[in-house]
Amino acid sequence: MAEGGRQESLFRRGEVAEGRACAFCKIIRGEVEATVIRETGDLISFLDHRPLFHGHTLLVPKIHVQLMSDLPAERVAGFFTEAQRLERAVETGLEADGSMILINNVISQSVPHLHVHIIPRRKKDGLRIWLGPRHPYTATSPAETFAEKIRQALKDA
Repeated sequence: MAEGGRQESLFRRGEVAEGRACAFCKIIRGEVEATVIRETGDLISFLDHRPLFHGHTLLVPKIHVQLMSDLPAERVAGFFTEAQRLERAVETGLEADGSMILINNVISQSVPHLHVHIIPRRKKDGLRIWLGPRHPYTATSPAETFAEKIRQALKDA
């Protein structure tokens, strides 16, 4: 594999400790300013600099991994426990009606570093998330065919 491809692969798996060009790694290292909510040894949360709504918070692991599946297993529980705490804090602290929790993997991931969006929501806040067009299963594309492909991938993982 070409060296450039190898470097990208290493970053995605988190084997390189810090992504030098990564915007979130720069925040973690203190090279770029952010409005930090909370910081632990493994995680940092801060306000999104282009929020959908005031209080839009990002949770980021301090190791440079791109995908949720790249986060080492021993860090998963702590990451999602902190996401739960932030969800409750955003809703309670901002008196929001609810929240939207998002993780983008590659597609729509503006910073290639794993992060969870915790976005406060209010009834009739005007945000419309369009999840379409829908692609129903059919006789030529039955649900079971796709389910079996996923089951096989789980066996091979």
